[in-house]
Amino acid sequence: MSDSNVYGRFGEALEKSLAEGCFVQLRLSGATKPDLPGKVRARLVELKAGRRLSFALSYPTRDETRNFPVPEGCAWGREMAGSGQYRNALLSTTRGDWQLSHTAKGAPRLVTHRPATSLAPALHHDQKSAGLLAASARDWLHGLGVTDAAGQVKPSMTDKHRQINRYLEILSHLARDCGWLPATADPADQRPAAARPETELVLADMGCGKGYLTFGAWQLFRRQMGLPFRIIGIERRPELVAATAALALRTRAEGLEFIAGTISSVSLPKADALIALHACDTATDEAIRRGIDLGAQLIVVAPCCHQEARPQLGRPEPLAPLLDHGLLAGRFAEWLTDGLRALHLEAAGYQTKMIEFIASEHTPKNLMIAAVRRRDPRPRPQVHEQIRRLKEFAGLQRQALDALIES
Repeated sequence: MSDSNVYGRFGEALEKSLAEGCFVQLRLSGATKPDLPGKVRARLVELKAGRRLSFALSYPTRDETRNFPVPEGCAWGREMAGSGQYRNALLSTTRGDWQLSHTAKGAPRLVTHRPATSLAPALHHDQKSAGLLAASARDWLHGLGVTDAAGQVKPSMTDKHRQINRYLEILSHLARDCGWLPATADPADQRPAAARPETELVLADMGCGKGYLTFGAWQLFRRQMGLPFRIIGIERRPELVAATAALALRTRAEGLEFIAGTISSVSLPKADALIALHACDTATDEAIRRGIDLGAQLIVVAPCCHQEARPQLGRPEPLAPLLDHGLLAGRFAEWLTDGLRALHLEAAGYQTKMIEFIASEHTPKNLMIAAVRRRDPRPRPQVHEQIRRLKEFAGLQRQALDALIES
């Protein structure tokens, strides 16, 4: 397929998603010229003048917003994504995601994925300023050093603030998938009238570190939505547990607690949601096993390093020449490991999604695996056979989740 056809298909998908009402967002990254914004995010907003396509442009020293009537914004987005000015473009829709990237030689390639979300975001024009972090989050954001005393985000913490917002955006969609939030609720609103759960729900955040995202989950569910969540942050380093627990006490964060422990050893009464972000190597698999054992309705992991599969890789044809390159072999081992994790979750009765958590220009470890327990799980023997064949093809003798099949 010619370069123009690739860009044309991406532009057509953007135009069609806007026309059919399934557009979620457009993201551009990897600018090829220094005068371009490093990142671009486009979303639909509802203004007094009518519906607009709003572009958030992130420059090294400033952020800028441009609002266009939808037809003009679509044309501008097509030009930005289809002119080779950005190495990566992601079009998210409620029907599917379109990933535009470029090879080492600069040739464009287009890949489609299952949709990361089935719901379009709310069209509020003020979402950009704070995202899902309402003004009531100022106390703990300041306590964690994200904002100053006046509530302004510190320049050095801009990426962290965006990461928290992105996390809450993902978490709010997953909560809808689980039935914990009404499908029509806007998570940015304070205490919606229809709060679904009546009994206490437990969210366990494994390896929570300094607690940025743990406080974020508490902010979303308890403070903003008024839902009966008990948020437990688990961290093995006692000094961090003491610091986060003290901040929770100072900010009167009822329903939020921090305890010392590890993924495998911590004692939990139950868990409706288990989260483990950036757990190294097979610690991610431990978190998946723990979540399945606890019967969690929601399991979310963001894998970090992948060391188990790489030494076992064989030389399957026709991939053998590619795997001679260490970088490609490493990436193949990562995709293989995370693909097997998704299959094991599906075998255990979950529906899985692969989501870009952090923009790829910040870290290549930007994949999040989100799993929601299904009412109609896939047949286990079928998925087990897919796992077996995939391992056999790649030459893997063992994988940390094999015990799930053997049990």
